Amino acid sequence: VQLQASGGGLVQAGGSLRLSCAVSGRTFITNTMGWFRQAPGKEREFVAAINWSGAFTDYADSVKGRFTISRDNAENTLYLQMNSLKPEDTAVYYCAVSGKSWLVTDTFSYDYWGQGTQVTVSS
Repeated sequence: VQLQASGGGLVQAGGSLRLSCAVSGRTFITNTMGWFRQAPGKEREFVAAINWSGAFTDYADSVKGRFTISRDNAENTLYLQMNSLKPEDTAVYYCAVSGKSWLVTDTFSYDYWGQGTQVTVSS
């Protein structure tokens, strides 16, 4: 199983980026998927999660109203649309797949991880 995250980059504050995570090796249409991030010197933190159908989502308070998680099960791809970016959003962003079918926000509930993509927001 491989998760390939892409779409990161350097953007000014207030700008937008769209992250993608392509999953290969098997399908996870019944699994919750999520995004996490890790800034230098900090622990990896939850950003957003989406259930298998896409009908339910959960967000960290720090990104609510600015980020949107979505998935395309036919394409086996996870997305994160990030708007109104702030310098504090700067981090390496990781996509992950959980063994659960309900929404989970802790790292221990996720079994497969992508390699991460760097997002840098300048002020």
